[in-house]
Amino acid sequence: MSYLSHDVHETLEVLTAALDARHPYTGGHSYRVAELSTCIAREMGVGESQQHFIHIAAHLHDIGKIGMPDSVLLKKGRLTVEEYEVIKKHPETGFQILRKVKILQYVAHVVRHHHERWDGAGYPGGLAGEHIPLASRIIAVADAYDAMTSMRPYRPSLTHEQSIAELGRCRGSQFDPAVVDAFIRWKPLITICAEM
Repeated sequence: MSYLSHDVHETLEVLTAALDARHPYTGGHSYRVAELSTCIAREMGVGESQQHFIHIAAHLHDIGKIGMPDSVLLKKGRLTVEEYEVIKKHPETGFQILRKVKILQYVAHVVRHHHERWDGAGYPGGLAGEHIPLASRIIAVADAYDAMTSMRPYRPSLTHEQSIAELGRCRGSQFDPAVVDAFIRWKPLITICAEM
C-alpha cells in the first residue's frame, strides 16, 4: 500500500477534530490512541507501511460515534443496557463510513473490529484470536489504556500503574497477550504516557 497524500491526511485530521469537538470528555483521545498504537506496532516489529495505516485507523477508530445520538454519546452517567447497545454500533457505523473511500478499505476493516476480544466475546463479529486483524488488536489495547487513564463523567481516571495492572488482568481474555506484552515492555511508555 502506498502512503496517503497530505490532503487525505488533512481531511482525516478534520474528521478526528470534528469527533473530538462533539465529545468533550474524550478530546484528544483519538490522537493519543494513534500515538500509542503506532508505538506498540513498532515494538512488535510491524513494518513502517503497516504502522502508517495503523496510525490512521487509530485516529479514526471512533469515527462511527459521529452517528450516535447526543443523549447517549454525551450522557454524564453510566449507560443503560439499551444505550450500550447503541454505542456498540459505532464500529460498524465507522466501517460503513470509511469503506466508501477506496484507499481506506483496510482502515475500515480495522475500525470495524477494534472492539473484538481475544476470547471471542467482543463485537460486532465475535471474532477471536488471530482472526481479529492485528491492527485492531493493537488499537484495542491503546484504546483501553487511554480510556482507563482519562477522566470520565461517571468515574475518575486510573493511574498508569492501575491501568497496566488491568491490561495484565485482561491479557488472554479481552486482549491479545502479545500486544499487551509489547505495550508493557515498551521502555518509553511511562514517560510518553505522562506527557500525553
